Formats: sequence, structure tokens, C-alpha cells
Amino acid sequence: MSIAVSAGLLILFTIVALLLLGIPIGITLIVASILAITQALGFSAAIPSSALKMFQGINIFTLMAIPFFILAGNIMNKGGIAVRLINLATAMTGRIPGSLAHTNVVANMLFGSISGSGTAAVSAMGSIMSPIQKKEGYDENFTAAINIATAPTGLLIPPSTALITYALASGGTSVAALFLGGIIPGVLWGISCMVVAFFYAKKRGYVGKQSISINEFVKVTLDAIPSLLLIIIVIGGIVGGIFTATEGSAIAVVYSLLLSILLYKTITLKELYTILIDSAKLSAIIMFLIGASNIMAWVMSFTGIPNMMADVILGISDNPIIILLAINILLLFVGTFMDLTPAILIFTPILLPVCLALGMTPLHFGIMLTFNLCIGTITPPVGNILFAGVKVSGRKLEHVMPQLLRFYVSIFVVLLLVTYVPWFSTFLPSLAGYR
Repeated sequence: MSIAVSAGLLILFTIVALLLLGIPIGITLIVASILAITQALGFSAAIPSSALKMFQGINIFTLMAIPFFILAGNIMNKGGIAVRLINLATAMTGRIPGSLAHTNVVANMLFGSISGSGTAAVSAMGSIMSPIQKKEGYDENFTAAINIATAPTGLLIPPSTALITYALASGGTSVAALFLGGIIPGVLWGISCMVVAFFYAKKRGYVGKQSISINEFVKVTLDAIPSLLLIIIVIGGIVGGIFTATEGSAIAVVYSLLLSILLYKTITLKELYTILIDSAKLSAIIMFLIGASNIMAWVMSFTGIPNMMADVILGISDNPIIILLAINILLLFVGTFMDLTPAILIFTPILLPVCLALGMTPLHFGIMLTFNLCIGTITPPVGNILFAGVKVSGRKLEHVMPQLLRFYVSIFVVLLLVTYVPWFSTFLPSLAGYR
């Protein structure tokens, strides 16, 4: 048995066993990696080598963007922007049948991208929109389903910590290009769900809200502009080369602080302390995962596992369409039991060489990978957005799932478009000069 096969089987069995025992994923990755590399180097060499690789994995300047964006998102979450964005979304959806459902979708796309958190979006929008839709006679299970189904759009629409993580794992794909590449797929995700909601609303007789006057539309738009400017400033600055993604994340923190404390006056110093603590905890968890995953990536590279997996996948068929479909099915399965960040860190070095051999660019693969794994956040058994949305709605999972199935179908159709039509991921980056 080759070293790649034996190491791969040992890693697989160790990860499965430890996860079933309830061991945290970060510790699981470290233990599995050390056991696998011990086969080749011996225990005395495996421990210091693993510690060094873990340090090297987090000693990267670009990674500073992640805690800054997390902090900015937490500040914005507490800063009173949800209601302003909902008012804007309501004005935009007008008299469309099921307008409250469409409002939920648009608000999720706006709030999710600003906060950078699908969980924050599903919680904020669910707590505000669910009572309104219930009052208007909407099916509460449908209300919960559309809120859950569209919350992950903010993980694709920049600024996105998931895309920053992929940029690291892929060996230096441009963060700016990834940010631009995620916009169209993220918007298509939301639009596909709006199409489903439109026909459901027509069938159930959910009428649109009354149109608002021009003056009211201008008022709610002006009220929301300061929040929306965060996206324009950060993304525009990064794409325009004015500052790096890391510098942009720091600017996002300063801007969100000024907005929440001085303009909206919704955050006190006591609340700011809590926000800082929560942001530090989440940042530490993600950094630990990145460090642990870097050990795993090194072990895989050392033992030749990515090359072995590439040969296996490419051996399935000579048809690129079949191979990409198999990769999508694999990732959809992985996403059902693994969180987004570790999945990106683990499967990027395995699958990227395969997709490059099929003619994909790292940019296109990154958007496909992230889109695919985002679906896992709204699927059982471990979808964090799914369970947060169900909890906020007060409904039972078994009652919400039948409504979610119709949205899964529409999202999967968009996934296939993103997979087989590179234009959706590469058009905006190409306009900005990225390849």
C-alpha cells in the first residue's frame, strides 16, 4: 500500500471517529495530521514539524483581514442597520406578489454582505420579518424557509471572509478578484429564491404591499445609504488598488464605529466591550482552524494525497461535465457535516489541481467551491444557518424542511450555472483587469 493511500485512510478514519465522539474539528484535524505524518517521519519529528506548520499557517499578513471584518460585522449587527435595510428592501419590492418574502430576500443580501455573516443575517431578518409576515397571513414555515434559504448570499457577496480563506488556501488567488467574482453568483442565488417565492405567493394569494410615494422612497433610501456605503468604500478601494484587503478591513471597522456611535448612536461603550470580546473569540476559533488546516495541507502534500485524489477523480470519466458533477456531489455531501471554513481549507488543495487540469481557473473554482459549501450551511445535520433560522422562527425543523426543498432545487440550478458557465464568476473580475 502506498504512503498516500495509507495516510489518506488513516486521516479519514481518524476524522470520522473523532467527530463522532464530539471532538472539535480543529483538534480533530491536528490529531489526524500528526498520526498520518508520524508514519513517515516518526513521532519525534512529527510534533515539532506540525507546530511549525501551524504557526506558519497563521503568520500571514492577509489573514488580519478576517478578525477586522468579523469585528466590523459585529459592530454593524448591533448598530441598527437591519431596520433601515428592511425599509429599503420593502421600497424596492413594491407591489410584487409576496412582497414581504422578497423584502426578506433583498434584506438578507444587503445585510449579509455588510455583516459578512449568514448567521447574523438569518437571526436579524428572522426576528424582524417573521412577525410582520405572520400578521399578513403568510405561512410561518414558508417565512422561515425563505429567510434560511437566502441568508448565505452574504457569504458570497463581498466582503466575504470565506473568499479570503479560499484566497489563502489556494496559494494567492486575488482577494479583489474573488470579491468581484462572488457578486453575480450571490445575486443569482437570491433571485432564484425570489422566483420560487413569486410563484408560491401567486398560488397562495399573498398580495403585494401598497406602493410608496417618491418622497417616502427617497427618505428610506437616504436613510440606508450610510450603511450601503460600507460595501462601496471597501470593495471599491480594494478593487481600485487604493488599499489592500487587510487595510480595507481596518477601514471597515473605523467606518462602522463612526456610523454606529456617532450617526445612529445605537452602541454604547459597554456594548462595544462585549462586541470586542465576541469578535476576539470568533477570530481565535477561525485562526485556530486555519493553523490546524495548514498542518493537514502540509501532511497531504508531503504524502501525495492530492495527486492520488486527482488521479481517482479524473479516472471516473473522460468527460469534464461528469467530473465536475461528481465534484459538486462530493462537496454537497461534505457541506452537510463540515463547517464552511475547515471545508474550504481541507478540500481546496485536494480539488484545485483536478479542476485546473480540466481547464478551470483558480478564480472560477473558488467561487464554485464556496457557493457549493455555502449550501451546506442550510442543510442538516450541522447547518449553522439552518438551525439558527429555525430557532429564530420558533418553528420545528420537520415542518420547515418541506418548504426548503423547493428552494434547494432553485439554488442547485444556479450552482450548475456557476459550475459550467465561467462567465458568471469571471465577468466582473475581467472588467477590472483580473484573469
